[in-house]
Amino acid sequence: MTDMTQFDNIYYNQSARPGRLRFANSGLGWKSSSKSVPTPFLLPQSEFVSANWSRAAKGYECRILTKDRGTIQFDGFDLDDFDKLKSTIKHHFDTVLETRPHSIKGWNWGKTEFERTELIFNVSNRASFEIPYAQVSNTNLVGKSEVALELNMDEEDAARGPSGVKDELVEMRFFIPGTVVKNEEDEDSDASDVEEQNAATAFYETMKERADIGQVAGETIVSFSDIMFLTPRGRYDIDMYPTYLRLRGKTYDYKIQYSSIERLFLLPKPDDLHNVLVLQLDPPLRQGQTRYTFLVVQFLKEEEIEVELNLEDEEFQAKYADKLKKKYDQAAHEVVGQVFRGLSGCKITVPGSYISVHGQAGVKCSWKASEGYLYFLDKSFLFIPKPTIFMNHSEVSSVTLSRVGGSVSSSRTFDITVTLKNGTAHNYSSINREEQTPIEQYLKSKNIKIKNDLVDDQTYLAAALGSDSDDSDVDVAPRGDRGSASEDEESVDEDFQDDGDDSDGSGTSTGSEDDDENAQSGASDSEVSAAADEDDDDDEKPAKKRQKN
Repeated sequence: MTDMTQFDNIYYNQSARPGRLRFANSGLGWKSSSKSVPTPFLLPQSEFVSANWSRAAKGYECRILTKDRGTIQFDGFDLDDFDKLKSTIKHHFDTVLETRPHSIKGWNWGKTEFERTELIFNVSNRASFEIPYAQVSNTNLVGKSEVALELNMDEEDAARGPSGVKDELVEMRFFIPGTVVKNEEDEDSDASDVEEQNAATAFYETMKERADIGQVAGETIVSFSDIMFLTPRGRYDIDMYPTYLRLRGKTYDYKIQYSSIERLFLLPKPDDLHNVLVLQLDPPLRQGQTRYTFLVVQFLKEEEIEVELNLEDEEFQAKYADKLKKKYDQAAHEVVGQVFRGLSGCKITVPGSYISVHGQAGVKCSWKASEGYLYFLDKSFLFIPKPTIFMNHSEVSSVTLSRVGGSVSSSRTFDITVTLKNGTAHNYSSINREEQTPIEQYLKSKNIKIKNDLVDDQTYLAAALGSDSDDSDVDVAPRGDRGSASEDEESVDEDFQDDGDDSDGSGTSTGSEDDDENAQSGASDSEVSAAADEDDDDDEKPAKKRQKN
């Protein structure tokens, strides 16, 4: 056999493009056929442990277990390549290529087995699927009997943008009922001292240890303790690593790549007590069925932090000198914001030119039943804290200013409806009426179309307040001309008198005497009707008393 063996059209770890796989006495190497991946993958012979052969998505695959690099998968082999690959691995690595048949029953229950580099799910003593520990980005304990595993996304697909991303598995959940023996491997422990723990908890702790999800001492660049998050709600410790950050809470832990951070906002809260740092993520943070596209972090204005980066001077000068400071001693929101900006490479958006009547960058309002703050930034609108809604000016079709309700008390506030070009409308209510002028000036300066429905409301409100009536609960009249209201009342009275003359049966009037007689007749009729009303009232009173008794 020659010193080198080559296989064509082989995929490395489910890569999008195939490549060439070569075996030699010194090790193996794979190079992609795409020019966008110029760096080949090389594995020295000292790292090779074992290999197995099985069916896969693109035909047959060879899974190679290594010492320190986890499990390597090469997919795309034909069935005829088995004998050639088996002899090649035996010749270069002195290892037997084992055949691993998979279970094809389709059952979703079985047993889990923690191997050296991967988790194996067995059904009827056959592997149903394998999960390499290196592919697990996070794990969470959901309830008492359920564990969720979050898997890494394909960086190559993500780099091509949304149009090139393929469907892939991002989360799995395991239902693990019952209990297991704690410290089962401890041989010195007595049978009476055996402790049991929840099986799901034991699985969760083992996965954290095998996948290196927990805190790794000495590798963090900087850590922040007990930071308040409004979304998701709770206090978390933030560990900042070179390529990702980790949020560690009492219930959930999260791992976030810096590449998934799209925008950063550092804004003062209009309550004059807090500042907020907002992170926009893509893909969003997942917690079961809930997705968090925005993370909202809150700081007290007077809170300060003093930290020093855990970096050697040479490494700091080579990688972070132009992005970060070696030591920080400032306000907490400024320190955390600068560290996020330096490690993620995203610019921080701060308040723009808009200033409210009270000198703030935002106004207090409500979105449906949620109270929050609406910020008017240079290029966008932002509502926080929950739900966090971001609207870019380029996506806005128009903004409508209106007032809901007809009472005088409702004139103290007004509503803003932001209509997007895709037809979606967001209504923000209960904004102080004093903020109308600054908001209109801001919208005009940004060339945003304004629909003002408050002009007519102001006119009718002024008319209602200017009346002689002392009643504070004055109803605003409907729009239209109300100047002839008194004349209409007089015409009704005249018609009523004419109807009375016709009903009297005295014919048409020819002189003043007839008019006097008609007037007397009308008076007598009114007296008679009044007397009849009194009689009716007298008749009704005893009936009411009897009814009460």
